[in-house]
Amino acid sequence: MEAIIPYLTFAGNAAAALDFYSNALNGTVLFKQTFGESPMETAPEIKDHIMHATFKAGELTLMVSDSMQGQAPKPGSNLSMSLNFTDQESIDRTFKALAEGAVITMELQDTFWGARFGMLTDQFGFNWMFNYDKEPKAHP
Repeated sequence: MEAIIPYLTFAGNAAAALDFYSNALNGTVLFKQTFGESPMETAPEIKDHIMHATFKAGELTLMVSDSMQGQAPKPGSNLSMSLNFTDQESIDRTFKALAEGAVITMELQDTFWGARFGMLTDQFGFNWMFNYDKEPKAHP
């Protein structure tokens, strides 16, 4: 495992939050993709919302996105811990272990962006994201 990165989910205002954090924390947006820029079928009203972005300020790294349409995050549930892995065996083993007694929100699977990815809420109510970039990206 490389790192645990806080992943913040917004209700349509992730772009404004990125601007705010960039100014307040003197940081930089390293990567940003909207739902409309992805190959996913997207409702027109969320095409300009952030599907995924990575922000860095010094040693701090945050990832952010807007929620999917109809899945507005509730305060307290809009933070996930994102685990980034360096090999498939580790991600598969860790997902299986944390899935015990969990609610799986997205099965661990290969994605269109070239990663193995999954999400769950563990038996204690904490949200986890799992990511293994099969080919290293320019962003964390």
